[in-house]
Amino acid sequence: MPLVKGGKIAVDAFVRIADDAELPDGGAILVSSVRFLGDPEAVSRRLGRTGVIWPNNRDVHDLVPYLDRLAVVALVFPTFRDGRAYSQARLLRERHGFRGELRATGQVLRDQFVFMLRAGFDAFEVKKESDADAFTSTAGRYSVFYQPTGDGRLTALHQRMQLRPAQGVGQ
Repeated sequence: MPLVKGGKIAVDAFVRIADDAELPDGGAILVSSVRFLGDPEAVSRRLGRTGVIWPNNRDVHDLVPYLDRLAVVALVFPTFRDGRAYSQARLLRERHGFRGELRATGQVLRDQFVFMLRAGFDAFEVKKESDADAFTSTAGRYSVFYQPTGDGRLTALHQRMQLRPAQGVGQ
């Protein structure tokens, strides 16, 4: 599956490790939430970067104590109609301050790419190469937004407020 990161097609350095497979000593890995929470110390002790695949029906608060150990949190969209991963992304970015890679997996559709960016996702697993091309062209299409979110962009209102001349007291 192609990975889109930073608005470009990128090489995925993370390898998915099955729950019953032995953990490699090094390298970047993605493990399931079940495997990770089963023994977070063992997964975290190994050399190399670690990521977790977090289903959208699991509370992100279970992951919070370990966020400083994770390079990637891959949130799952099981269907395009199920938006719980948007809420998880915003909680991780805005409430819990996660600064690692936030990856969208599963039913990642080009129609929802901008919304995913705004929710705090910065990497996307897409099904087809043509979707990856569409994602990269969409990334720079919108530059002004009205709603505040966790992606760090100023809203249109805040941009206008910065352009206004400073008003003195009593004017």
